Amino acid sequence: MVIRWARLQPTIWTAVITLIACLTVAHAEGRDAAKPSEFVLLAQIVLLIAVGRGLGELMQRIGQPSVIGELLGGLLLGPSLFGWLWPSAQGVIFPSSGEQKALLDGIAQFGILLLLLLTGMETDLKLVRKVGRAAVTISIAGIAVPFVCGFALGEFLPQDLLPHPEARLIASLFLGTALSISSVKIVAVVVREMNFMRRNVGQIIVASAILDDTIGWIIIAMIFSLASHGRLDLASVAQALFGTLAFLAVSFTIGRRLVFRLIRWANDALVSSAAVITVILLLMSVMAMITHLIGVNTVLGAFVAGMLVGESPILTRQIDERLRGLISSLFMPVFFGLAGLSADLTVLKDPSLLLLTAALVLIASVGKFGGAFVGGALGGLSRRESYALASGMNARGSTEVIIATIGLSMGVLSQTMFSMIVTMAILTTMAMPPMLRAALARLPLGEEEKERLAREEFEERGFVANLERLLLAVDESANAIFAAHLAGLLAGGRGLPITVLHVGARARLQEKKRASAESHEAAIISAARTSAEVEPDGGGRVEVLSRAQEKTAEEAIAEEAKKGFDLLVVGMDKVAGGDGGFDRQIDDLTSGFDGPLAIVAAKGIHRKEPTARARKILVPVSGSNVSRRGAEVAIALARLSPEPLQVVYVSTTRDRGARRSSASMSLAREEAILKDMAANAARYDVHVGTTLRANTAPEVAILQEISASGADLVVVGVDRIRGDSLNFGSVAAAVLGKSTASVLLVSDGEVRPKT
Repeated sequence: MVIRWARLQPTIWTAVITLIACLTVAHAEGRDAAKPSEFVLLAQIVLLIAVGRGLGELMQRIGQPSVIGELLGGLLLGPSLFGWLWPSAQGVIFPSSGEQKALLDGIAQFGILLLLLLTGMETDLKLVRKVGRAAVTISIAGIAVPFVCGFALGEFLPQDLLPHPEARLIASLFLGTALSISSVKIVAVVVREMNFMRRNVGQIIVASAILDDTIGWIIIAMIFSLASHGRLDLASVAQALFGTLAFLAVSFTIGRRLVFRLIRWANDALVSSAAVITVILLLMSVMAMITHLIGVNTVLGAFVAGMLVGESPILTRQIDERLRGLISSLFMPVFFGLAGLSADLTVLKDPSLLLLTAALVLIASVGKFGGAFVGGALGGLSRRESYALASGMNARGSTEVIIATIGLSMGVLSQTMFSMIVTMAILTTMAMPPMLRAALARLPLGEEEKERLAREEFEERGFVANLERLLLAVDESANAIFAAHLAGLLAGGRGLPITVLHVGARARLQEKKRASAESHEAAIISAARTSAEVEPDGGGRVEVLSRAQEKTAEEAIAEEAKKGFDLLVVGMDKVAGGDGGFDRQIDDLTSGFDGPLAIVAAKGIHRKEPTARARKILVPVSGSNVSRRGAEVAIALARLSPEPLQVVYVSTTRDRGARRSSASMSLAREEAILKDMAANAARYDVHVGTTLRANTAPEVAILQEISASGADLVVVGVDRIRGDSLNFGSVAAAVLGKSTASVLLVSDGEVRPKT
């Protein structure tokens, strides 16, 4: 605890200094209190950030979400404590004048939109589709039961707790919604902290919370429409309902493509700093305004915008972290701190209100826990899994506070009811982490789940699974079409965007023919659709952007490389040069790209039919990182081949001096490497055949295996060697020059010294 106190001292001193500064100018500000003060606004923001983030840090250290600290910060600075102990000082820093409050309210209202944007970005729709029936059943049951309980409670509330007793229906609907929705952010944080995000039950918990949030914001949008009319107007409800459905339909069809293209355009075309973040904020604001115009709340537009932005395949980690940093460090402590300021827990000194608040917490907890537990049982989960699920779904956190704030601002909830809901949100959220940890710790790991986790762990460290964007440089040759075909197979499995850069004398003409059936773009799209045979979840859908070389090849590649590509695939008519290296044009193309390369050389059937599927794929391995990278690419391509992947162990050039003189010497290491490769392939349902050629020169071993296996494509992981021209070493040069099968050379971005 001493360490925690020492680390929190700077934050506490900041809050104290701000308090003293505010009180020092109290007389000066008080003389003209009718006018809003920028100083007071800054003091409010500094206090909310310092106290909220400081308490958030403390909460995280004791295993609680940081949002609880931000809420508690507002409660401490508001009438619940500071205003109760020193009302005059609290009135100076947080005056009740309308204009002064409007300044902070404006920041908080924009903060709501940003919080919903962030929540939407964390919404993984693929995860919802993956767990399917279980998540839908759990979400419906988990919402219906507490909603009915909350609605019934609202119908029996004393009239003095309602701001407008004649609008009890709206208040009851709002209360039912507030009790029924889980906080996907809190749930996801706790599940992630416990390393359960990849476990089956962890995915179901998060997916159910995502559906809860999505359904909840649609319900809130409907209730907002009702509240704005003050009565049950069927025409207005129908307008809001169909407007919402139309908005969602357009957003997830045309809107998804438009958002992706806007983000891509900002990333590729704009040179100013933080251009993508600017576009994201504009998209959020425009979609929020659209939902307002159709008669529903702006939060729905911000939430949907976040979901679309989160699905963008080129949203880089750096952009994502910048945006999250801005929201987490400024808008979250201000919004949740203001929510705490608006709550007055001193009302709970009234025994009847304290009892009613306890009943509210009990109804919320029992209703949500019971509904989620029943939903889990109906969804096919075991008793232990249902218990863990119900424990996780009981966290309200940020979501309830946002809903309660909206209800308060709309006049649907009274100040007392708002304080009671905030109390409920804090208590249920603080109870969730220890309950969920205890429940998850007792869940056993099944064999099928263990295999899936091993595969995902392998992918996390892998090369192909972490590709996000490909750049394809091609001319008009058959080899270029073959390169486009391979790039489409790699990209199609996960829906990666591809930029096709046409180079050479006919670059402009090739770019204009992009819509023809014989174009490179058509080859990519056709190959991507083929990927859907083994990746039905995300395969077959790729975005292809075409560009024609307008500068030298080196300058064109260097300019494209600035936009962030993970792999450059090169398909040119002439690959090998006269000196055993690469053709001069390939040298020029690759000199401007520092990342991983894939050089394609079509031979045999692929010269005549560039889009023909490779029937037999061969990959040499040696245990090195580069050979593993080649094996990953080969496994990804072999998933689409009718015959098993052929894996051959070859010694590296470094092993030549130590090559075995006796076949009787131990080959345990080599056999272990082959078994490891076979296990990696089995994770993707790829069958393999293995061969051991440890006592033969690597280039000879590869060429012999090509002939023996009848392979029509060989994938080789290679080192990029430092020099004046592109050099992958003597083994790659020999295979490229003498192979009868098509060759795909894959290197990483590291340039190694010549040995």
